[in-house]
Amino acid sequence: MKPILSLVICILICGYSFGQEDDQIRKDWQKMHDSKSGLFEEYNNLKFGMFIHWGVYSKLGGVYKGVKIVPETHGGQATIGEWIMYSAQIPRAEYREIAKTFNPVGFNADEWVKLAKEAGMRYIVAMPKHHDGFAMYHSKVTDYNIYDLTPFKRDPIEELYKACQKYGIRMGIYYSHSIDWMDGGDAGIAQAKKADPQLNDTRAANTWDPSPATYVEYIENKAKPQMRELLTKFPDLVEIWYDFPRYMNLKQSFEFYKLAYDYQPGCLINSRVGNDLGDMLTAGDNQIPTEINSKYKTWETPGTLNNTWGYKSYDTDWKSLNEMLFWIVEIASKGGNYLLNVGPDGNGVIPEASVKVLKEIGSWMKINGEAIYGTTKWSTMKEGPTMLEMKSTTARKEHGFNTVFTSEDFWFTKKDNNVYAISLAGSTDDKVSLKALYDYRDKIKSIRMPGVKGKLKWSAADGKIIVKMPARRDSDLPGFVLKVSM
Repeated sequence: MKPILSLVICILICGYSFGQEDDQIRKDWQKMHDSKSGLFEEYNNLKFGMFIHWGVYSKLGGVYKGVKIVPETHGGQATIGEWIMYSAQIPRAEYREIAKTFNPVGFNADEWVKLAKEAGMRYIVAMPKHHDGFAMYHSKVTDYNIYDLTPFKRDPIEELYKACQKYGIRMGIYYSHSIDWMDGGDAGIAQAKKADPQLNDTRAANTWDPSPATYVEYIENKAKPQMRELLTKFPDLVEIWYDFPRYMNLKQSFEFYKLAYDYQPGCLINSRVGNDLGDMLTAGDNQIPTEINSKYKTWETPGTLNNTWGYKSYDTDWKSLNEMLFWIVEIASKGGNYLLNVGPDGNGVIPEASVKVLKEIGSWMKINGEAIYGTTKWSTMKEGPTMLEMKSTTARKEHGFNTVFTSEDFWFTKKDNNVYAISLAGSTDDKVSLKALYDYRDKIKSIRMPGVKGKLKWSAADGKIIVKMPARRDSDLPGFVLKVSM
């Protein structure tokens, strides 16, 4: 009995010790997180940013050895462009040979950043490393990077960083800290199985040609050193975008949070650092949350212009201007930021269809952007009969976007003493009516329409604020905004 009793006591002591360590981690994280209190409003004010998925996978464009990577023939696994190494189970040595031919001579950092600015975007999240493990900057940790391994011999992340500084755009970086199909061990599955022996999930791990490195060896010898490089090389980042911490434990997530904090305490860390240790909530891919966790002071939805992130030559399901404006407005009405992705091709060129809609968004934002930038959610976020839920990339791909908004659909945002009512329907009527403003009728000082000179006439009746529309508008863009000053 004594050996059994000793074992039980040992287990209890170890459990208590781990519990204490976890409590201390949470306390330490809270202090760091609280020190960033002044950053949340600054980040929230940016509202609209550009995400960039670009790497060796862009050269393949979703096609491996003449076969399109699609769910029907690849077991329903992730078949988005940047997951092709995983979906096609490309051996590590072969993928490295593909990387050696990556030569995106069409890349122009100034053009990319100027396009983001023209689209009304105020920050860019670039991608030094995705799950394929390839560094898109000149890393000294490994030669598996665009400068040392390819004929390109340039550092595109550095060029983007300098272009962002030149054009007044904030920059953040994406780094796949947990998954690395080239060097990353098993993505943490072995350690997760120790905690849960019933675990039978290998999603996102390299099981076809695994690296000999353990998960801990990958973290200590590659992921952390590369993050130190990036945080040193690119100061004053607006955010760090970690991803896919599916099997990462609390201590490991905290170490990545603290590493970023030690180098750049003024940088926000997204929730995908893992284990509830982020500064800001990252919603699901192409998902607009129906409820926002009150723990987070700010949040962001990452979205795409089609159904993939990395370039996929045969994904031409491009979202229209009307749909993109819905995403921007719906997210802003809920108080969030929208990080909209572009997937440049293997030559370093952003697809023309993406460029076209981004410029159209920019034209709308030039007139109506004051209803988006620097705003918060109002007491009423939306009124009108049309309600949509955007649940995921898959849901959008399956159901499309065929919605026609009515003249009764309005989204609301707030800034200072102004409430903005945003319509995406436009109006051919000489009047529009808004219910949510009626209770504020005694406080309304004026109603204006951005892009139109002068005040608009309005009245209150039958539980509505009735606004007389201007006879002529200078813009033929979708919808309009009413600026209600109180």
